[in-house]
Amino acid sequence: MSRALLKTTVLATLAFFVAGEAMAVEWNVSLWGKRRAFTENTEKLAELVKEKTNGEFTLNISYGGLSKNKENLDGISFGAFEMAQFCAGYHPDKNPTLTVLELPFLGVDSLRQETDLSMAVYAQPAVIKDMDRWNAVLLMPSPMPQYNLAGVGEAPTNLKGLDGLRVRAVGGIGEALKALGAVPTSMTATDVYNAMESGVIDAAAFAPHAHVAFRVTDIADWWTTNLNPGTVNCPVVANKDALNALSPEHREALLSSIPEALDYYIENYNNKAQAAMDAKIAERGIKKVTFDKEAIAEAKTKIAEPAAEAWIKEMEAKGIPGQELYDFVKAKIDGN
Repeated sequence: MSRALLKTTVLATLAFFVAGEAMAVEWNVSLWGKRRAFTENTEKLAELVKEKTNGEFTLNISYGGLSKNKENLDGISFGAFEMAQFCAGYHPDKNPTLTVLELPFLGVDSLRQETDLSMAVYAQPAVIKDMDRWNAVLLMPSPMPQYNLAGVGEAPTNLKGLDGLRVRAVGGIGEALKALGAVPTSMTATDVYNAMESGVIDAAAFAPHAHVAFRVTDIADWWTTNLNPGTVNCPVVANKDALNALSPEHREALLSSIPEALDYYIENYNNKAQAAMDAKIAERGIKKVTFDKEAIAEAKTKIAEPAAEAWIKEMEAKGIPGQELYDFVKAKIDGN
């Protein structure tokens, strides 16, 4: 082979490998805790994207290695990583529009309804504008059922028993519990076990999977079955610049995988998460506390409307269309 031909062959081969390398895209994804029902939407999304792109686009999921959970939105804003999960209730001032989904006693009764409602709200202009401040694009929710309390010590026998109870609760759930006489405190899920074990708090408000994942059920003496004050909205977001930089093929692979990832998440949560909670309750003999239905209904009436009015007033004072967002949410819940 002539030297000229050899040189041409080598350059062509090198160009092929460089081009192939350039086609590969890796995104870093910041989650926290450990893999659990709450993160299965992101895990499934990563699996589907890798499969659809033959490994050319991968999501590298990190559990706590990239950022603290309360700082994930900040990390997204300056491109420290390309994708992350966060909970609106962790920092309501950073994402005020999303907190409409955390108002107490909204009336959402299934993960599917929670998912559809969240996706509809994420598409609202005010919400998109809110996330633009963080250079973030909302991709999908991590829908959770209604929260309930698990705690140590003497179990409350009625709603009056919540008076003075020190409870880990964020967002609208915290406000609802405060109205019932409890003393809510905001802390991340990863801090709850130590806080409860050391006596800093008496109880924690979580969805079923989190009571198990963050070991509350390892020390809890009781659990409420039907308080259902609300839930927390925890989206998965992408850095806007990173999303826009994707090739059309990779972008399609990512966005088209979201419905399937959410379907998988809901099925997995409904079939496994509550079952794991039930197993822990049975294993440790945790006492189930079921409050009087009439008392719960009375509490809803007493708390929901004033909480919504206060939220709307606060949002409107910030120049956010609070009434419009709230009316939109209630219409969606009522099927209008």
